[in-house]
Amino acid sequence: MASAATIPPSFNYPHSLRIIRVTQCHVHKLSKGKAHHVKIKNLNGSSRAMVQNSIYILEPSIVRGIVLDIEGATSPISFVTDVLFPYARNNVRKHLTWTYDSEETKDDIKLLCEQVEDDLKRGVSGAVPIPPDDAGKEEVIDSLVANVEAMIKADRKITSLKQLQGHIWRTRFQNKELQGVVYDDVPEALRRWHANGIKVYIYSSGSREAQRLIFGNTTYGDLRKYLCGFFDTTVGNKREARSYFEIAQSVGVDEPSQILFITDVVQEAIAAKSAGLQVLISVRPGNAPLPENHGFETVNSFAEILN
Repeated sequence: MASAATIPPSFNYPHSLRIIRVTQCHVHKLSKGKAHHVKIKNLNGSSRAMVQNSIYILEPSIVRGIVLDIEGATSPISFVTDVLFPYARNNVRKHLTWTYDSEETKDDIKLLCEQVEDDLKRGVSGAVPIPPDDAGKEEVIDSLVANVEAMIKADRKITSLKQLQGHIWRTRFQNKELQGVVYDDVPEALRRWHANGIKVYIYSSGSREAQRLIFGNTTYGDLRKYLCGFFDTTVGNKREARSYFEIAQSVGVDEPSQILFITDVVQEAIAAKSAGLQVLISVRPGNAPLPENHGFETVNSFAEILN
């Protein structure tokens, strides 16, 4: 497994031209009776017009797939941090108590125990020993809750936690007590890309089940009909190049460069770029500030990505 990607102190990130069909021209956009020049921008940064918006043109014969992050790309980070995470944290004990003897929860507990055992060996803060089954159900649940709460507080991107969270959220989604939140420009972009034969996938640290729940129950309805697949941390860490190689192999493209990856995290962008994918960084309200000279093109809305 490759090591987590970091930003090299001096590295010239080459901008690919391959997702752009038009290099320089003007699009006249009428607004209140006035014409505004909107720049169609090459990924090498070349253009002559003053920048109002940058519009990226996908060439379907070259870009065959788009892989989307969720937090900060398709959905507000606040939806995850202020809605989903607190609900999971507040309902861990109830969920484990009610479902303790189910095969699904037994599998969840097994994964958590393996993770905690590894955490204890590495001295991870917040990890506490989990007693054996014969210690009693309540004692086991107490220790599991303590570990899960510590994992959530640290925002750990680990399969054992994400799988359990997805199972906790499922009931609330199924009961229509919770709806997935996506940015206003996302449904139309998904529909447009899908209609033009571009396959769209999700890659998130959240479990595949959680991803399906979010996109299957949005405020715009079920958007899964526009999606071709879901990837989570079982394919690899999002900050490691190998993960993106695996995704490229799975989606059936001839070259990784036929995939466009959109994320709000520079380290993920670097990992994807090093694997050969094309990359845009999503800039949304509430996203973390980007480091200076990060070297990637940015997009404020999926409406800026045409095909």
